[in-house]
Amino acid sequence: MIDSSYLLDVLQRLLSVPSPSGFTDRVVDLVCDELGVLDIPFELTRRGAIRANLDGDRASPDRAVIAHLDTLGAMVKALKENGRLEVVPIGTWSARFAEGARCSVFTDDGVRRGTLLPLKASGHVYHEEVDTQPVAWSNLELRVDERCGTRADLDGLGFRVGDAIAIDADPEVSPSGFINSRHLDDKAGVAAMLAAARAVREGDMRLPVDCHLLFTISEEVGVGASAILHGDVAEMVSVDNGTIAPGQNTSEYGVTIAMQDSSGPFDRRLTNRLIDLCRREGIDHSRDVFRYYRSDAAAAVEAGNDIRTALVCFGVDASHGYERAHLSSLEAVSRLLLAYMASPPVSELDRMDLAPGPVRHT
Repeated sequence: MIDSSYLLDVLQRLLSVPSPSGFTDRVVDLVCDELGVLDIPFELTRRGAIRANLDGDRASPDRAVIAHLDTLGAMVKALKENGRLEVVPIGTWSARFAEGARCSVFTDDGVRRGTLLPLKASGHVYHEEVDTQPVAWSNLELRVDERCGTRADLDGLGFRVGDAIAIDADPEVSPSGFINSRHLDDKAGVAAMLAAARAVREGDMRLPVDCHLLFTISEEVGVGASAILHGDVAEMVSVDNGTIAPGQNTSEYGVTIAMQDSSGPFDRRLTNRLIDLCRREGIDHSRDVFRYYRSDAAAAVEAGNDIRTALVCFGVDASHGYERAHLSSLEAVSRLLLAYMASPPVSELDRMDLAPGPVRHT
């Protein structure tokens, strides 16, 4: 029921639109247009995040699935006397993966292109110092593709402190199904959500409760789902990347159910429901625990929302770097989301299982 061609097409369109945190209007417009094509009603929050809704047999309490549209990026910190730009990161990512990246600088007067480089970039000049210099954002500068050799030149071209910098995604899809690109976190999750929503619409599926499709715009800077939830949401599944690395148990070709991240364990009952759905539907899956990781689920709970949360992941190698995922993992995430939206809510479990009864003293 999941259209893989659609999933890949919408992912490539998402990757073509720059959206570092704080600069997400264009990608929000893209997703709003797509929701319109799918005939899914939506609204925008004051900050510009998207709330969409798939109607079910019951309106409240209901559920949500959530992914984020914002990506990592950078910002102009200062105009340097040598005609280059000092930069700081947007989000948490290593300067190692910024070195050599092509990028766009969004000035008040338009878009300028450039390259992020270490301060000692030429092997012919610096020899071994290229390898021994520190890996740090303080050791980077942005070389702009304009004739400028002074701070005054930069100023005359319209560069300003605070200009947003978007890193080129540079996507490549191989015949074997691998997708190499920056910003798969979390545009691949958004694509998987939209593919599942499309399957609901095209299959004219009847859902037991309303399911809100939530698209946040500030997850990479820690805010995420803190203010996007409807008050009637009782359970929420976050969609984000899982980490493929030694010591991890993330599936590169299936869906991974997170048991815990740095914010603590996810709701056991909701998580077990997702695992049961994978077993029932024959979806390749694994479980994992993430040590240095947060998602929209953490932001929602820390903001005071009394909801059950869970996290489902597509496998990503080199997360927050030049990332790689496999189409089969995205398909598995979409299949699980589809099964979840069609399943009864966790709140319909036996009341006696949800909370203990009164203690009786004898």
